Amino acid sequence: MKTQNNNTTPTMKEEPTQGDRENYFGGVIYTYTRARAVADGVQIDVTKTAQEAGIKFPMFLTRAVFDAYVAVPEGVTGQDEAGRLWDLVWMARFAILRSHGHTDRLPVALYVRNDNHRAKLVKLIVVCSALDIDDPQPVLTLMMTDED
Repeated sequence: MKTQNNNTTPTMKEEPTQGDRENYFGGVIYTYTRARAVADGVQIDVTKTAQEAGIKFPMFLTRAVFDAYVAVPEGVTGQDEAGRLWDLVWMARFAILRSHGHTDRLPVALYVRNDNHRAKLVKLIVVCSALDIDDPQPVLTLMMTDED
């Protein structure tokens, strides 16, 4: 950014340093890393399954998604966690493929059977963001629509 001094000579203003930003905004009060969220069970790493489905980025599910749509409810027949997880990951992949890029947030819709009757339409969101506060590599997180 160019500024002028008293002699009206253009000069370059330096970008603020990390110290300048901390003095202005204050230090970081608290961080909750993805690694801590995985260790706490708040997020579940499903990267291996995602890679098998053709997704190149690491992928995580929120605990709410796992509990509601991967874990098989008691008494439900003809379902297993591996198949239910595959369905979620595959439909996330399908949403990514039909998106044509240019967004970091996509809707994912699929039918899930949580009882011994008919399947119900479930709407989720897949978000592309940084792996962690100090690691900007892209990852995907599949979450409920109200979890963002």
